[in-house]
Amino acid sequence: MRIFFIRRYAAMGIGAVVLITSAAAMGQKKRPNYDRAAIATVLHDANVYVASDADAQKLSLVTPGHEIQIVERSGPWVKVFANTDINDDANEDDRNKPEFGEDANVTPASGWIRDKGILGPSTAGGDVILFGSAANFEDEAERPHAPKGAAGAAHLLYKRVAEYFPDSPLAAEAAWRAADIRWQLDKVDISTLPSAKEQEAYLRPQIYEGELKKVMKTYPGSEFAARAAFDLLDNKLCGDWQGLPKCPEMETGLYVKYAQQYADGPKAAEALYNAVYRQGVVVTMYQVQEDKKRSEEAAKRAQALAMDLKARYPKSEFAARGASIAFRVSQGIAIYGSDRD
Repeated sequence: MRIFFIRRYAAMGIGAVVLITSAAAMGQKKRPNYDRAAIATVLHDANVYVASDADAQKLSLVTPGHEIQIVERSGPWVKVFANTDINDDANEDDRNKPEFGEDANVTPASGWIRDKGILGPSTAGGDVILFGSAANFEDEAERPHAPKGAAGAAHLLYKRVAEYFPDSPLAAEAAWRAADIRWQLDKVDISTLPSAKEQEAYLRPQIYEGELKKVMKTYPGSEFAARAAFDLLDNKLCGDWQGLPKCPEMETGLYVKYAQQYADGPKAAEALYNAVYRQGVVVTMYQVQEDKKRSEEAAKRAQALAMDLKARYPKSEFAARGASIAFRVSQGIAIYGSDRD
């Protein structure tokens, strides 16, 4: 199971890397027929020098996943415009601008980097190499005391798999992994704002949906489209239930609808469990309000959802978890708040 330690990711400071932009690319969007032979990325931190000499002045740094445009080669050196992808982000409108943005004040520059660790669309087996490099950075990002920028490198390298090798069998998963990393990072950032506790979703900043929606559009019907749709539910959930049944009732409906729409997807069982849990919460909330009728109705729905979960996904861990919630409800044990008698 792929697990993100999101708080560690957030502490890594994706926006802290030094970035530079091609002077030739400023103010221009990348065209669909851009020179694929000249575009590449790096798999390691690469110093950019003013000349093809290790003793020359260092101009900047290209970090893993950021793009370079190759201008010429000279022995073990390559002349490049570095981080040409940053300008594309700068041209996006505010809604599409990355939450973990870039340094907009860096002077445009070009220079020389060593001809190693460079990978482009024409690299043999490049999709596997990029995917593996991204996965290694992702693994590092999940560890205690993770290297700074590991999550950001994973995000960008996964993106390059889908961009450089769209026909690769790894493309769909890579696109989703890239989008999911960004989603989780933005989610943590927003959770630190005072508005994150607002009950209504529209009262807090929305997490950027562009990359996940692109996954759904590009790979419709795939398991990764289903995973992307599950992530997107976060933007519709309440920030804080505030002890009132309105939110868990609404969220129950969201998860049930998702489970119906993506019944064969990898997140359907989890969605149904989330619905069972929320109905269990509603039972407790109505009990606190001394609304016996609605509490009993919620209890019946929790039991029905748990039975449906068990029938549809009997081997899933979530079926067992749902059964546990249903049992607690039947025993009159509080699901929300203190369950001590």
